[in-house]
Amino acid sequence: MIVPAEVSAAPATQNATAEAAILSPLSVIKRADLDFGTLVVSGAGSAVIDPVTSSLSTTGGLVPSGSSAHPARFTATGSKNAVALIRLPKNPAVLTRVGGTETVTVSDWTVDGNILRKIPVTDTFDFYVGGTLDVAAGQVPGTYAGTFSITVQYP
Repeated sequence: MIVPAEVSAAPATQNATAEAAILSPLSVIKRADLDFGTLVVSGAGSAVIDPVTSSLSTTGGLVPSGSSAHPARFTATGSKNAVALIRLPKNPAVLTRVGGTETVTVSDWTVDGNILRKIPVTDTFDFYVGGTLDVAAGQVPGTYAGTFSITVQYP
């Protein structure tokens, strides 16, 4: 004999994150950090993030591990059809090992296209920034972090 079982339908709940970028006229905000990902180091070398392709290339004793590397992403806004000038850093950024004093540098800054941008009808545009991370032979393992500044100049 088969006896039907009583089924209880308890509601299921799942949370999600809501996010919005609120910009004032003539502004720029960071949407994503420049990330060189995880690098296995057997000797001196460089890691380069290409802001056009979002790809990572390495030289010397650096080998990427995983695929988390990506360029920095910014969103800027301004008056439609105006021209904005993206100013990249002139000097290298120093990244310091978290919990230590050892450093590496990021230089040779690049942007995904022309540094002069005509602001589209939507009044906003995204741009991506890459650079070159230089790692010395015998670099102390760890997570390295630092900052750099991007300026968008409007007429």
